[in-house]
Amino acid sequence: MVPLLLVLLLALILFGAGFAVKALWWIAVIVLVVWLVGFVARPKGSSGRWYRW
Repeated sequence: MVPLLLVLLLALILFGAGFAVKALWWIAVIVLVVWLVGFVARPKGSSGRWYRW
């Protein structure tokens, strides 16, 4: 019974980690796209930065 629980726990941890990594990749891609759009569509004649921080 204990080995079965350990295998199920390991599968749950690996699935959770895989899902978290995949979600972080999607967030990174979205942030990169937003940054590229802002870089391309920045206002002309400014200091070159489109962000305020």
